[in-house]
Amino acid sequence: MSPSTLQRRLVALIPDSVQMRLRPQLFGFTAADIPAPIVAPQGRVRLLIAPANFAGQGFEWARAAERITGVGATNLSYRNPGEFAFPTDYEVPTAVFAKSRTWQRRQVRAVERGFTHVIIEAERPIFGRRYDEDVTREVAVLRRAGIRVAMLCHGSDIRLPSRHRTHEPDSPFVEGGYAETDRLEEQATRHRALLDRIGSTVLVSTPDLLLDVPEGVWLPVVVGERWRERPAAPVLERDRPLVVHVPSRAGLKGSDLIEDTMRALDAEGVVTYERHEGVVAERMPELYGRADIVLDQFSLGIYGVATCEALSTGRVVVSHVSDQVRDHVRRATGRELPVVESRAADLDRVIRGIVADRERHRSIAADGPDFVREVHDGRRSAEVLATAFLDH
Repeated sequence: MSPSTLQRRLVALIPDSVQMRLRPQLFGFTAADIPAPIVAPQGRVRLLIAPANFAGQGFEWARAAERITGVGATNLSYRNPGEFAFPTDYEVPTAVFAKSRTWQRRQVRAVERGFTHVIIEAERPIFGRRYDEDVTREVAVLRRAGIRVAMLCHGSDIRLPSRHRTHEPDSPFVEGGYAETDRLEEQATRHRALLDRIGSTVLVSTPDLLLDVPEGVWLPVVVGERWRERPAAPVLERDRPLVVHVPSRAGLKGSDLIEDTMRALDAEGVVTYERHEGVVAERMPELYGRADIVLDQFSLGIYGVATCEALSTGRVVVSHVSDQVRDHVRRATGRELPVVESRAADLDRVIRGIVADRERHRSIAADGPDFVREVHDGRRSAEVLATAFLDH
């Protein structure tokens, strides 16, 4: 045992209330900030999904699971004060999650006594530092309590940059590319080893991740009702169609690869181009809904939550989606993904083609909401959860 680990364990023996009085600057929270332990839902199967809730998907998958007879589901997430919060069933301040031994101890007891199944998101610990952030130890604790465990990979947590750049010409992970490439390589390698040690069911949120997790099962992301219930506005009726690009992480989306092309098309009067960054999630339906064309990403070859949200609004969605992803969607759903294909180098030609053949692309846009209803409204996700994990 390392000296630092020994020190943490000795400190853990001192009650939180005493430590907060002696060293308040190290905590970042007070006793009043510690929430009550999580309460398990009703049901023969009681599922906990924790702790990431990226793009609100933990919450949406919990709602999908509740479509299954006899299943109750709850999601948990942590966040810093002032950060935008996606809907969640149980929220804990990040400082409490990480540092409060009182919360961690009570939480372990509540999960052990209340839940039958746990899905761990993004290979992250669900009990803060209770077990030194060792997910393998957490899984062992859960299994000793008779709880079934599955792992859920979201994206950058498991996508191996060195593999990705061998088959994607515009990969952000080429030498001199994305600044965080080395960190992501180390993280993905470490997480792959963790999955091997745990040996449980592995779910993946997007089909491209099956290249990194061949044993995984695709769990489709879910588009919430706030997107699906919005009336569709007319598309491609302006003389100059409005093209919108809202990258969440521009360095991974290939945004710089397309910027000159889109600015030139705007200057020529072919389209009106807008790029927005730092947009809060609640504004996205309005931003996509007034566009004619939505540009997603041009370097990863994937489709995820942002793509599905844009499709749900009936926009023409343009993005690079790999053949592997399109083929998997076709085999799994019997549907073609209604995303107009374009690499960055082809974008000028593709945009001009959309403007020139509006009727054809209106038809493609009209397929978007129907595709999302069939594949991403939660029903298919419920089927996957039932067959791949909850029925075991």
